[in-house]
Amino acid sequence: MPLHALSPEALRGVIEEYVTRAGTDYGMREKAIEEKIADVQRQLECGEAVIVFDAEAQTTNIVRVVEANT
Repeated sequence: MPLHALSPEALRGVIEEYVTRAGTDYGMREKAIEEKIADVQRQLECGEAVIVFDAEAQTTNIVRVVEANT
């Protein structure tokens, strides 16, 4: 889903819901929620991650982009 398809408020809501999910791992050091949100926002803006909507399940997820070796 393109970032521009969401309002800034909706985008923040998607990111905030994602970073506060149980089981989301941020490594050895725990980060403040604002830091987590900023990290994910940056990843989305630079194309390292994308928002995926599953119409059947009516769920939204954020996934890292993995480039295939050619």
